[in-house]
Formats: sequence, structure tokens, C-alpha cells
Amino acid sequence: MSDLSSFPITKKWPAKNPGIIQLYSLPTPNGVKVSIALEELGLAYEPHRIEFGPDGVKSADFISLNPNGRIPAIVDPDGPGGKPIGLFESGAILVYLAEKTGKLIPADPAGRYETLCWVMFQMGGIGPMFGQFGHFHKFAADKVANNSYPVERYRDESKRLLSVLEERLKDRQWIMGDEYTIADITTFPWVRGADVFYGGREALDYAGFPAVMAWLERCLARPATQKGLEIPANS
Repeated sequence: MSDLSSFPITKKWPAKNPGIIQLYSLPTPNGVKVSIALEELGLAYEPHRIEFGPDGVKSADFISLNPNGRIPAIVDPDGPGGKPIGLFESGAILVYLAEKTGKLIPADPAGRYETLCWVMFQMGGIGPMFGQFGHFHKFAADKVANNSYPVERYRDESKRLLSVLEERLKDRQWIMGDEYTIADITTFPWVRGADVFYGGREALDYAGFPAVMAWLERCLARPATQKGLEIPANS
């Protein structure tokens, strides 16, 4: 029996099966990256739904695992050297899971580093810019009704990033070519989310990025995606 007592988060959200990966998340663009990867990899895991607010991501128990107070995070009882490890930041978790299993990332060093470039492209570009666009386009629209600059700034940068992705995918099935990797998993939930969560399809001119749209449909058609997008489920 694995002992996860050194992780305070397991007191607030107890593990029914402490011998498998514990996932603390929500089905947001960042959160579903990890559940989709876990499904793709066939790893056993136990999801815990962590809500926004003081009883969830801002609670002392959750912050003990992620000081930044954001989902997703995991505890793996079988970490490096067989010792439990806690991790946060979706990109870091994806790299960890890929390297743990030897899947979803190229084995050759050059391919691995190229994949990581595209993971960082999402983490440093698509995620933050799409998120800011969505905030001003949908959630803070009333606050910027008399000032179009915030929406225009993040809309235009989001479209520029989509054009980079479009160029990459014009002659490729996946971001890394024939191999589906964590570069795809980290990116497509945000492309989907800008439409599903923020209603930004028209503002971002999705129709003008046919290669991206075809790639998104391929990603969404995968069984692991269809399951992972619903995890953690509503309690």
C-alpha cells in the first residue's frame, strides 16, 4: 500500500486507491491536457475535481501541492526511484508522463527537443494569449465596452499564433508529422476552448485556418480525447 500521507492535499481529497496517480483538476483547456494524456497512455489514475475558489484551488491543502493555486496537479506514488512525487503545471506534467512511459514523445533526442519547442509554444503563447482574448471577449466585455484595445490586442495575437500553427500543419497530420505527441495534446484543448469556452470562433476567423481545423477534428476524434474531455466529471 502506497503511503501518500506526506502530501497534505490527500487529507482534503483522500485517495481511494493510493497506489495509482492522483489527478487534481477540472475540465478546462489546461486541465484536460492531463486527463487526455493519461487516457492515451493507459495509466491508472484517480481524478479529483478541484473547484475554483477558497475551498478548492486557493485552499491551503491544494496550495501545498501547487503554490500557484492552479489546476492541474498530480501525485504519482511511483515517481523517480519508486518514490512518490507531486507535480504541477500542465506542460511539466505532460513531459513527465511521456518520459515515464516512453510514449507520446519521440525517442530520438532531436525529435524530443523539437516536440518540447512546440509544447513551450503553447505554454508561452497560445495558452496565455487565448486566455486573455477569452477574458476580454467574453467575461470582461462590459468592462471594455468603450475601449476596443484589449480585445483587439489579444485577438490579433491569437490569430497570429493560429497562423504559425496553420503553417506547421499544412503538410502534416500532427504537429510532429506522423506521430501524435504531447505537442498536440497540449495545444488542441486551447484551440477548442477558444470556441467552446469563449465563443471566439468568428472573432478568431477559424474558417481562415483550414489545416488547423482539420487537425483539431482529428484530435477530437480520438477515443482518449472524448473520454478525457469529461474528466473530472461533475460530482
